[in-house]
Amino acid sequence: MQAGDRIDRGSPLPMYYQLKQLIVRDIEGRRLQPGARLLGDHELCAKYDVSRTVVRQALTDLENEGVIERVKGRGTFVAHPKTAEGLVQSLTGLFEDVAARGGHLRSEVRRAEVLPADAAVAADLEIDPGEQVIHLERLRFVDDEPWVWTVTHLPAGLAPGLVDEDLTDRSLYQVLESSYGVRLVRGVRSVEAAVASAAQARLLGIRRGDPVLALRSISIGESGRPVESFLALHRGDRSRFQVELTRATASGRPGTPLVLVKA
Repeated sequence: MQAGDRIDRGSPLPMYYQLKQLIVRDIEGRRLQPGARLLGDHELCAKYDVSRTVVRQALTDLENEGVIERVKGRGTFVAHPKTAEGLVQSLTGLFEDVAARGGHLRSEVRRAEVLPADAAVAADLEIDPGEQVIHLERLRFVDDEPWVWTVTHLPAGLAPGLVDEDLTDRSLYQVLESSYGVRLVRGVRSVEAAVASAAQARLLGIRRGDPVLALRSISIGESGRPVESFLALHRGDRSRFQVELTRATASGRPGTPLVLVKA
């Protein structure tokens, strides 16, 4: 082991911090790809002659920073980069958000039909219960990995042919605007933490009870009426949401607000 590849016990830097740097240097030097297996706790202790406390602190920090993933019973791996989504602060769809970063989004439509609205959907869309709505369920893949499960509802009269549209590689919002003249102008979105059910876990390629981010949205059209509501369950290990904040000016004009809502 070369001098630059070992813990310097005379350095003022904490040993756990030095170990973090050595692990990152090893990942970069060997050009390890997401999912590559890394040395475990005991192996790191032996290789760098440090205590388990030092190793655990280093790995915990790297996991919090999104560099590694630790899977109980399996080991430590190079983390998959999380997709940063601005879906909370701007009225874009996941298709546009992923495309803007050079990624590819594919949708697998699992269900597309016209159904009577239940009470919850009717309330979201401001229609009467029993009115016809388009019910759309999609499993969405980012670069061919299952990422999001979405359930979308729209008043059936707004886009009568939508259930027959091919949405595999197309943005729903673009289809609504170009084919049906439906343009979304504003909306309300919220994010909350949840855990995956057995069925959701199977769809998303995760384990039952794993964390998911539940994004709920109601979108408003040019008429001032709701035109879409959806629930999107994002894999917690692949997604993060970012919000741009602006402090109020000296004149008292508010900037972009971040509202925390307690259930």
